[in-house]
Amino acid sequence: MLILTTSLTSCSTVSKLDVFKTEVERAPLNLPNPETPKLEEVRWIIITSENAEEVFSKLKEQGKDPVLFGLSDEDYELLSKNFAQIRAYMIQQGITLDQYRKYYEPVDKPKSE
Repeated sequence: MLILTTSLTSCSTVSKLDVFKTEVERAPLNLPNPETPKLEEVRWIIITSENAEEVFSKLKEQGKDPVLFGLSDEDYELLSKNFAQIRAYMIQQGITLDQYRKYYEPVDKPKSE
């Protein structure tokens, strides 16, 4: 009986919760734009069955080791598509970063009442 009385009366001592809303100012992101990479210039040499000997002899004259990294025309197209997708992704990331800035760092700050 004592336990029942204690458990029933303990609920009546809970006070009402006051719920309030405090607006917190958004902190600036302070994220710099990523730097555009400074890419090294790559010199492409197209080697065909007709010019292979000439290209190899010129490379040897320049003191360079003639090495082939080959792509078929279809694989070269795939490489171009991959670079286009990477570029599109980077553009999208820049847009996303701009949207975060607009949200967290609005130009027109709301007036306080």
